[in-house]
Amino acid sequence: MSVHQGSTGVFQIPDQGVTGAGCSDVWCELGAAATEPGVVTALALVGLLALLTFAYVRDAESACRRERRRVLDERDAFESFADRVAQIDTVSVATDTTPTGVPAGALRGIGSPGGGQGPGGGPGGNNVTLRRVMAAYHDTVLSLPHYRAEYEETAAESLAAELGPDTATALASDGGLSEGAKSALVDRSRRAATARDRLADAIDEEIGDLSDREATLSSIDRRRRRLLGHLDGIRPGRETDAAIDVWNRLTELERECDELAAERQRSLDDPPLTHEMGPDGDRERPFYGYLYGPTDGPRYPLLAQIAEVADEIRADRERVGSRIAADR
Repeated sequence: MSVHQGSTGVFQIPDQGVTGAGCSDVWCELGAAATEPGVVTALALVGLLALLTFAYVRDAESACRRERRRVLDERDAFESFADRVAQIDTVSVATDTTPTGVPAGALRGIGSPGGGQGPGGGPGGNNVTLRRVMAAYHDTVLSLPHYRAEYEETAAESLAAELGPDTATALASDGGLSEGAKSALVDRSRRAATARDRLADAIDEEIGDLSDREATLSSIDRRRRRLLGHLDGIRPGRETDAAIDVWNRLTELERECDELAAERQRSLDDPPLTHEMGPDGDRERPFYGYLYGPTDGPRYPLLAQIAEVADEIRADRERVGSRIAADR
């Protein structure tokens, strides 16, 4: 992931060197940058007005905090479901082994108003324990405000997706809550809750990283604006030397952005949670796609933010270079 879309174009980590081949003198590079000397007007004012708001990072932080809250709500819901199921009496069945070949759709309607025939067939065939299981699932996991709208699944489909199709199959085949099915439901519900705890911790780590990088970018932007303000206040006769110094310092700030982007790219290759470790192990999307894919912003908001800061510094440096060239 070496190329990412920035605020004004494609951002790519450049070579560490800032001078071109055969161009070791500062005047040589300034000459290349100063293609339009006449564009320099009220340089410091232009730079100071370009106060960055870091919208990409702040939107990303908000998205992460919202998702963390939802993940923790799901954790609590699965813990509550496990507690509810643990209190339900089991029924005896012919075998306590996990059956196969019975579709999870056989649970459709159980625990819902107007539910039809149960797995055993015939009116009133639904076992009361089975209805209690599905009612508990409705009251906990499916009661979350975002759950039904986001996943668009029936209760049976959701239970099978979250806790395993064999668990739903066991309930449907047994016609009630056997000891084996109960143990599986409780165990897998607690595992689902634990997985969401890990996911919440990973999102916390991402929030911390965003906050740290935003602080670094804010420091870079403050120094950029101070440099431009300093240049605006230089006494007549010393403008060229001051402009060269500012140009060099802006080059250093741009290099800091390059290093910050390289660090972030390395962290993208080593996420705090791999996609195999999503809730109950069934997430297939990469961690950052999971966080930022559903948003309206860029897929990699921090890199986009770094690109925006680097673009501002690069534009300022070009304007300063043009001013130096015009004063020669």
